Order: sequence, then C-alpha cells, then structure tokens
Amino acid sequence: MTELMEQFSVYFSFPFVRYALIVGVLISLCSSLLGVTLVLKRFSFIGDGLSHVAFGALSIATVLKINNTMFLVLPLTVLSAILILAAGNRTRIKGDAAIAMLSVSALAFGYLLMNIFSASANLSGDVCSTLFGSTSILTLTKGEVHLCAALSVIVVAVFAFFYNKIFAVTFDQDFAAAAGTNAGAYNLLLAVIIAVIIVLAMNLVGSLLISALIIFPALSAMRFFRSFLSVTICSAILSVVCSLAGLLVSIVAGTPVGSTIVAADLAAFIIFCAAGTARKRMTKN
Repeated sequence: MTELMEQFSVYFSFPFVRYALIVGVLISLCSSLLGVTLVLKRFSFIGDGLSHVAFGALSIATVLKINNTMFLVLPLTVLSAILILAAGNRTRIKGDAAIAMLSVSALAFGYLLMNIFSASANLSGDVCSTLFGSTSILTLTKGEVHLCAALSVIVVAVFAFFYNKIFAVTFDQDFAAAAGTNAGAYNLLLAVIIAVIIVLAMNLVGSLLISALIIFPALSAMRFFRSFLSVTICSAILSVVCSLAGLLVSIVAGTPVGSTIVAADLAAFIIFCAAGTARKRMTKN
C-alpha cells in the first residue's frame, strides 16, 4: 500500500497527470448531469449519434491540418444536435431515424476521409485511438484544460440555473408547455449542451464510448434512488469517482483510458443493481 501511494505521488508530480485528472472530473460531472435527463426522456441514443458526428468533424479537421480541432468539431457537432432536434419535431424522419442516419453517415465519411488523405503510417491505430480513446488525455495543454474548465463551468451553471425548467420538460413536456414553458427552447438548450459535452469527452473516452460516460452513472443511480434530485446528485458523484478510478488505474497499469473508465462504470452499475435488489427485499420483509 505504501509503495502504491509513493507511486501515485510520483505520478501526481507531473503536470500532464494533474491536467488529465482535472479534465476527467469536469467532463464526468457535466456528462452525468445531462445523463439523467436523457435517460428519462428516452433520448439517450443522441449521445452515440453526436459522438459519431464529432468523429467525422475531427477527420475533416485532421485532413485540413487544423491545429486546434475544437474550433471546427464543436460548431459542427452543435449544428448536428440542432438538426437532429429539428428532424425529430418537424419532418417525416423521426428522431431515432435521424440520429441513426446522421451518425452512420458521419462515421463512414470520417473514416473515408482518413483513408483517402491519410498522412500517417498507422491509420488503423489512429482510428482506434479516436474511437476508443487513447493516451491523448495525457497530452493535454494548459490552454485545453482552461477551455475545458470554462465550458464545464458554463454547462454546470446553465443546468443549475434552469434546473426547474429542465425538471419540468423532462417529466411532462406537454404539461410544461401548457404551463407557459417554452419546451422547444429548453430541448434545444439540452441538445447544445450535450454536443459540448460530447466534444469535451472525445479525448477522455473516445467517440464510441462517450454514451457510456453519459448513461451508466444515471442508470446506476436509478437502481437505488427514486427522486430526480437524488438520482442527479448520486449520478454526479458516481461518475466522478468512476472516472478518477479509471484514470488512476489506466495510468498505473497502462490500460486504455476510455475502456478502463467504462469498465469502472460497469462495475458500479452491477454493484448498484445488487444493492437495489437487496434493498427491495429488505423493504418487503
């Protein structure tokens, strides 16, 4: 145990490890807040769809040799979130079909671009790193950490400020609209925030694993708690703990960051399922 603590103290002396932990905590906190709403609205698939769009946008940025990919990836992902919402509400292509079409097209287009214009000798490695996460979280610059911190503060502030409206739209959108709440505007706000979280999370877990970061903590918390506030708080705490655990294990053991974090989330889900089942049995008895 003493050796492990000494090992961690050595790792924490490096700035890139501290940057990774800070970004991991911030992204986990933001994703867990929106995850509860997405699960309850049965719209959790949007995270997966937008992550594929972000991969396609990242491929375009790579081909164009844009140094700061955020300036291209973030606007395109936000625009896609708005288009998905509009497609679900105003066209014949419903929300789930629109997400499927956009995500598959973006994934295929991104991989096609990387194949045609690839300047790397290890294309498969680059694609796998982008899709499943890599050590890129350990190469963050101070500027990227500051940007992530600023966007995370905005996301948390917006969620806290509009908490009552988000709560109303989540549970009964029709009633909220009848009561004077602009449900469409708040759905649009949620879509934009989700897009921001997706872009932030790409360096942490990769495009294909982002949905797990958003959905698993919420599902775990729902196994044990019932109120919206309790589930949201538990989801946030659980998401941060699992991300920290996954990051620390991946740093020490050399495992892929994204996969290790998702494994920690899965383990927490199994534990909460067992705890929830045990609680129900105790209540019946």
